[in-house]
Amino acid sequence: MSRAADVVVVGAGLAGLTAADALVTAGRDVVVLEARDRVGGRLVNHDLGDGLVAEAGGQFVGPTQNQVLGLAAELGVATFPTYAAGDSVYVHGGRARRFGGDIPPDPLALPGLGLAMARMNRLARTIPLEEPWTARHARRWDGTTFATWLRRVTAGTGGLDLVDVFLGSAYGATAAEASLLFSLHYIAGMGDEHTPGTIDRGIAVAGGAQELRFHGGSQLLAVRLARRLDGRVVLGAPVRAVEQDGRSVTVRSDAGAWTARHVVLAVPPVLAARVSWSPRLPPQQEALFGRLAFGALAKCEAVYDEPFWRADGLNGQGVFRAGSTVCSMFDNSPPGDGPGVLMGFLGGRQWRAWAGRPARHRRGAVLRAFAQVAGRRALRPREYFEQDWTAEPWTLGGPTAAAAPGVLTALGPWRDRPFGRVHFAGAEHADYWNGYMDGAVRSGRDTARAVLAAAD
Repeated sequence: MSRAADVVVVGAGLAGLTAADALVTAGRDVVVLEARDRVGGRLVNHDLGDGLVAEAGGQFVGPTQNQVLGLAAELGVATFPTYAAGDSVYVHGGRARRFGGDIPPDPLALPGLGLAMARMNRLARTIPLEEPWTARHARRWDGTTFATWLRRVTAGTGGLDLVDVFLGSAYGATAAEASLLFSLHYIAGMGDEHTPGTIDRGIAVAGGAQELRFHGGSQLLAVRLARRLDGRVVLGAPVRAVEQDGRSVTVRSDAGAWTARHVVLAVPPVLAARVSWSPRLPPQQEALFGRLAFGALAKCEAVYDEPFWRADGLNGQGVFRAGSTVCSMFDNSPPGDGPGVLMGFLGGRQWRAWAGRPARHRRGAVLRAFAQVAGRRALRPREYFEQDWTAEPWTLGGPTAAAAPGVLTALGPWRDRPFGRVHFAGAEHADYWNGYMDGAVRSGRDTARAVLAAAD
């Protein structure tokens, strides 16, 4: 026998919780079903002890991400600046070189990279955000990989390698795995309704997408939203089937069945394709969701008694050109006088090279990479931990899904299309800040409005 609700929300990540919160505020009876034993989805805090945490999932926010920043203010979650005082380090060919700013000092690659970034920004402004497949050159751009275009623009000077450093953590993939159209759409969304998106904003710390972090860790947003939902979140409830007959929808989970007038499915697209549907999803939508598989990403973090690198005038940030274990790294220490934490992204090419190796070998390689940036003391952490998002059965990768050539023009219009009484939400359903926390909040709110506007 099934229980009843006005709306069933599947997934207690930021999108699902935001949608549920908006629907409850509008007076709807809502239940949220979450497969995990925790809320937050791709947001998860690692306990450092003494009430301190380091983020093992999504963590950075910055200018134009007004939706998530507004939500944080509403929930009483304050921000603090990502540590950026001092020099970063560029590692290439076994050599480490200190530099300031966001762009590493590679004299051969920089001219071509600068030209490519300027062209990316110019072309991104021509993309209709809500319908990128209608762009003037959509078919040509969607038939080209981002890597092919970058090689042509940068003339093989190394600019592609540096873009792949960014994409290792942004896509969990390389430019060869994404279409040019998708990548331009992604860049166009790195802004808001009043500010055009730019690749510069995406890669920057100060003034960019990595500018701020949350006191108490980003998962605190989800914890406080769930608390505000006051018992409406059911954990340990993986959804196996969704059945609808035109009048109602029944959701069958490991914690029981619920029947509702509407469902918000706020899970990664590839997981939505794996639900048992009756009737079956439209084949175009099923194909799209199946092709929006996440990239490959792990976060590797080392904990020290103090952020010792700061005394040497270093900010803990590192950029590693092809050949290293990690693609980039940051100072991930909590604010105040607590321990120091170095975090490295093992994404895309690096994940494929290292994820299958013994854990002790990977740990050693990551720490050696950290030592190239922060010095030999980085080899001796008091704690080391990893979060491999490909091993999470209710995520299957990270941090987002990058569309391969041909996907957007053939199937893109099906991304957000409701299926009967089922609506779809999540960071990958956002136009602005697709794949980011801000995109998740936007999508949750937009989907809630669509449910409220739907005729019953």
